[in-house]
Formats: sequence, C-alpha cells, structure tokens
Amino acid sequence: MNLHEYQAKALLSEFGIPVPPGKSASTLAAALTAANELGGDSWLVKAQIHGGGRGKAGGVKKISGREALEKTVASLLGSRLVTHQTDAGGQPVDRVLIEAPSEIKRELYLACLVDRALERIVFIASSAGGMDIEEIAAKSPEKILKAAIDPIAGLQAYQCRELGFALGLKDKQVAALTRYMLSIYRLFCARDLSLVEINPLAVVSDADLMALDAKIQIDDNALFRQKELAAMHDAAQDDAKEHKAQQFGLSYVTLDGSIGCMVNGAGLAMATMDIIKLHGGAPANFLDVGGGTTADKVAEAFKIILSDSHVKAILVNIFGGIVRCDLIAQGIIQAVQEVGIKIPVVVRLEGTNAEKGRELLKHSGLKITAADSLTDAAKLAVAVVKK
Repeated sequence: MNLHEYQAKALLSEFGIPVPPGKSASTLAAALTAANELGGDSWLVKAQIHGGGRGKAGGVKKISGREALEKTVASLLGSRLVTHQTDAGGQPVDRVLIEAPSEIKRELYLACLVDRALERIVFIASSAGGMDIEEIAAKSPEKILKAAIDPIAGLQAYQCRELGFALGLKDKQVAALTRYMLSIYRLFCARDLSLVEINPLAVVSDADLMALDAKIQIDDNALFRQKELAAMHDAAQDDAKEHKAQQFGLSYVTLDGSIGCMVNGAGLAMATMDIIKLHGGAPANFLDVGGGTTADKVAEAFKIILSDSHVKAILVNIFGGIVRCDLIAQGIIQAVQEVGIKIPVVVRLEGTNAEKGRELLKHSGLKITAADSLTDAAKLAVAVVKK
C-alpha cells in the first residue's frame, strides 16, 4: 500500500526526521488558508498522487503571490496528472500539499527497502539526488551506494557513517545522517514498511539535512496489524478493477494483453501467464480467485475481467483439490449464464472429478471449450484471439 507524500512526511516527522513546514488541502479555500498559516509570499504546490515524476509532469510548482497560487491550485485539483510512472490516463489529483520553500545546498538520495536477492533490508544512497535519479542509476551505477543490514544485529552506526563520508558530507552532517538513518530503520521495522524513499534528502546547513520529498510503501500482508496506516489508504488512486477485486477477496492485477486469466492459486496463475506468452499470446491480467472459490466469486471475477475492453478471450485454469471440479464447472456455467459472456471461454480443469466437470462444460450449450491440459488450453485461447 502506498502513502501520499504528506502522509509519508507525517510519519517521518513522528520518528524525528526533519521535513519542511507544509499542510495538505483538498479544496482551494483550504489551500489558501494553508498558505496564510505558513506565511511568506512564495510556496511549493505539490500534487498528491501515487506516482513518481511529478516535477517533470508539472505536478510540483514553486509559486509566488496569492493570485498565482489560486490559479495553480485550481488547475491541479480535479485534474489527472500523467507522469512516466502512470498510465496514459494518469492519476486523479484530489489533494495538494502547500509547503514552505527550503534553501538547498545539495541534493542527496536515500532509500530503505527490502533487497530480495540479498534477503536483507538495505539502505541505498547517492550523492546525485533529485529528479534524474533513475537516469543516474542506469548510466552511472558507481554513484549508487549500498549498506545491507544484518537482521540480528540491525543497522549499525558505523554503516551510516560510512555512507555519510562516501556521500561527501561533513562531520556534523554525517552525525545528522546517522541519527536519521537509525530513525528510518526503526520506522521501517515498527510499521512493517517495504520502502522508504527520500528524494531529495537536502543538505540545508553545515549541521543538518531535511527530507524534501518522501515515498512510503507498507507491506500489504501486515496491514491487519497496522490499522492506523491502513486507514490512510486512498482508494481513488487504485486501478478501478483492482479495487473492485479487493472487495470480493480476489487478487487481481491489470496487464496489457488480450487473454483474460482466471486461476485458483498464485503460483498456478503465474504459470498460466507464462504458458500463454510461450505460445504467442499476452495475458490481460493476473487473477487468483483462491482455493475455496464459489459460483458468486467466479461471476464477480468474470465481470472484472470483462470490464477490460482489450480482453478477447478468457482462459480459466482451475485445480480442484479442496473443491471438486464438477462443482467448479457448475459454478462456471452459472456465472457465464449470469454475466452473459459473448467472447470465447477456454476452461482447463484438473483434480477431483475433473472428467465429470469437463463433461458438464461440454454439454452446457454455452460458448465454453473444455481443454484436456494447460498447454492445450493456452494454445486454444491464443488461437481464438488470433482468429
């Protein structure tokens, strides 16, 4: 789960990491009030969306004067911001952050995340922070520094100092970086995070640093014990189909292919997408309906898949272990009748009563093709789309 910048900065501030004075606003009146409370005659106006690259896309602007502030806030609120990290439709801007500008001496990059290859929490830092960090990482990887954390010993102060001196910081700045890295690590562990990214981490004086922008992600699997963070979720930033799937206990991820997939089990779903690609097709989604699937759940899954206009065929791949295949087949038939599916549906059933399930599908009178194997199902689905 992602947090907005203003939410991420509130968490950082709670754990002692300095952030610029700022207030979020969802209306023009609230934005003007926030600017008055911050004082001064210039402010940063920052669109709050779950996506990077806002600066280059016009979502972060430095404004001088009340008239310019009104114009900028009015143009952002209610719009959709398209960046290199969003799709062509962009993300809705329902809130802005009004922030006091900061004097910046240097811009650094600092992130804490889970490195799955190392099986460790790691800190990543660079002396070249700012909007072009992705380009720098690709073209000048030697500028990216890492510190892996031993899961038993935890983050050590010497690791922070090593990163600080490697970044070219002075003694007091290194001391500040050490304090903030130790605080970020505590935050990371205490709140079950999967990413804390500060870009830029600004050098603002000879003795201090400040988080000018922040991105935080929470591990979805830990939200049950992070209820305060779960309440911060902004559903408007989610893909509409993915959000609807969550309401019915379905695991769904939108992709850009033409073959809709409905599978029970994440591993089987990955294998299904792989074999579709192997035979020249492209999956339109990842969709795991779970082990104890029901006719109602299957119907909702079909509706979500069909809400994607790019889908030209649906491949259903079910392994009936807990639930018998004949019951699954009855559920699929009921769901296809209820939803009124007009495109071809290819079904592969395996497990308990698989043959009986295939017979039910074969004699259903519906546009459903029963396949004997996953390979046959994938080939059939790809062939139907190409035809």
